[in-house]
Amino acid sequence: MLELDLSVFPILRTERLILRELTTNYGQSLFAMRSDETVMEHIGRKKATTLQDALDLIERVSKDRKENNGITWGLTVHGDDTLIGTIGYYRLQKEHFRGEIGYMLGKEHWGKGLMSEAIVATVQYGFNEMKFHSIEAITDPENRRSCNVLDRNGFVKEGHIKENFYWEGKFFDSVIYSKLQNT
Repeated sequence: MLELDLSVFPILRTERLILRELTTNYGQSLFAMRSDETVMEHIGRKKATTLQDALDLIERVSKDRKENNGITWGLTVHGDDTLIGTIGYYRLQKEHFRGEIGYMLGKEHWGKGLMSEAIVATVQYGFNEMKFHSIEAITDPENRRSCNVLDRNGFVKEGHIKENFYWEGKFFDSVIYSKLQNT
């Protein structure tokens, strides 16, 4: 079983990004993303309606890290501390050496390759430091941007589950991608 120690927050750097701890200082930026209809279109979660919703999310991910049950990074561009997105691991299956990766990016930053940079750094950290054997991502098959970024970063589509997700009165499909450590 995985034994994680996330007591020291790891800062990751890519060519253009710094992946840093998500703190309440980023509440307003997170609220802007989590309340944006376009950003939230394929994320089966309630949109943020108040700043407190974003602050509550930051508190939950901080608690998960303190309990070694997940980690979420805030994405910022070098030289600018403005939060532009998030990426992290949650729904860890420690007994199976597996974690689920999830991410979100403000729409003004779409199409620039930034999420690919963040995924590469996060996957490397997951395999090398967290000692995952496999990483999964679950997405809406209608979310072509997410499917494409997973494909480009070596994730393999393993399954398409029909109508397994119920949200706001409708059933939706899910696509499961994964990446093994040595692939």
